[in-house]
Amino acid sequence: MSKFSYNQEALKNLNIEDTSILDSLVDFESARAAHLKKPRSKVDKRISLKEAVAEYVSDGDVLSDAGFAYVRTPHQAYFEMMRQGKKGLQVIGAPNTNQSYMINYGTASYSHNSYIGAEMRGTDRNYSRQLKEGKVKILSEWSHGGVALGLKAAQLGAPGLMSKQMLGSDIMKHNPYVSTIQNPLRNDPDPVAFIPALYPDVVVIHAQVADKFGNAFIYGPVVNDSALAVAAKKLIITAEEIVPESSLRYGNGKKGIVIPFIYADAVVELPFGAVPGNMPGYYYWSRQWWEKTLRYASPVEEKFIEHFNEWVMDTKDQFEFVEKLGGAKWVAEARRQTKAAENDNEDIDFAYQEFTVDNDPGIYY
Repeated sequence: MSKFSYNQEALKNLNIEDTSILDSLVDFESARAAHLKKPRSKVDKRISLKEAVAEYVSDGDVLSDAGFAYVRTPHQAYFEMMRQGKKGLQVIGAPNTNQSYMINYGTASYSHNSYIGAEMRGTDRNYSRQLKEGKVKILSEWSHGGVALGLKAAQLGAPGLMSKQMLGSDIMKHNPYVSTIQNPLRNDPDPVAFIPALYPDVVVIHAQVADKFGNAFIYGPVVNDSALAVAAKKLIITAEEIVPESSLRYGNGKKGIVIPFIYADAVVELPFGAVPGNMPGYYYWSRQWWEKTLRYASPVEEKFIEHFNEWVMDTKDQFEFVEKLGGAKWVAEARRQTKAAENDNEDIDFAYQEFTVDNDPGIYY
């Protein structure tokens, strides 16, 4: 592994003495070696989620979140990492909500930090509490755009990209990876941020459909996933459905992107793999479940552990999780709601029974 020069002010501000913990995320040589080992021929890569997590997620890996918050996010894969007792992961979050619950179980110990919250559901008080109690350590602070540019640089095969992003904030003082340099095309002072290419150790991308070789079709918001697929040293594709290669080759009537099979290490057929999140075209997200998580469980450690023990550690897979949400009734309503959200159904009222501490609806639409 190469030797790297980090932002000394950020190292001091974040109290990082052993910089080797930072190296894997920017190590091009190990990323290149990992990619060269991947087969270029069409190989059936289908395995179970348990097998994929056991084989491709190692303690201490840098894991980058995929999807966005609760949209096409591989929640069930993250829950399986917790069930298997994976430890000490560094997690890149955008936002941080999906690394937050992993901290309580020791699955995540380090944070490449950005936004903390879940939009209209509220702020993530659990993450704040874990940080204050020293159960997670921040290794770098990022803007969403800064992370995206680092992943895009990896996708392009560039050592990094220059940008004005993050210059106008204190983020630069808390990010060891990013440096302020002079724009080489200007003679007058013109500072730019140099954002290095980022190479996570492992990424799980949940797609609508995939074939057995690892070609994966994403419909709806792609966010950073097309770049993540290329940047990741290990890539697990989970999908709502496994379809014939010809289905992806000739299109399925919706616009989107296809991640090429050459990047995938494993393919998992995982219906409801984004639950309790939103899977465009398949099901809407469970608003009440997130409200219960953030409003009821998040403020108090004991309640948070009780909540995730019930929903994650005491369930064996996504099907048991869906049954707890409301089973077939939840599935039917979640399908109607996602069609309405995509303007395929005009006959639906998005009003719902809001979760409060004194009013648990029991079925989490």
